[in-house]
Amino acid sequence: MKIMWTSNKPINGLRHFVLLNKIKEKDKFKNLMVSVVDVEISLKISNDELINSGNWTEGWLNFTKSESITKDYLEFKLSNNLKDGINKIFVKENSIFNIS
Repeated sequence: MKIMWTSNKPINGLRHFVLLNKIKEKDKFKNLMVSVVDVEISLKISNDELINSGNWTEGWLNFTKSESITKDYLEFKLSNNLKDGINKIFVKENSIFNIS
């Protein structure tokens, strides 16, 4: 089985993934996939979903940048940062990193 796959529909705004590992869960094989652009975007899908669903193409298809990294990716990243509660960074006035 090949390790490079393209999702026919963007997943969190990204389409190119790598198969990292196959695991067996409840007598069925699952595929652990990760985006080649952002390791924070990973998924676990069944063999049937990967091979037979029509949602995936073996190998990497060539797309324009806006087709392979959609605006949904930016929205996903922004929403994750807000969930973490980090939206401002404060630096003490006497810090060597204070450039204001």
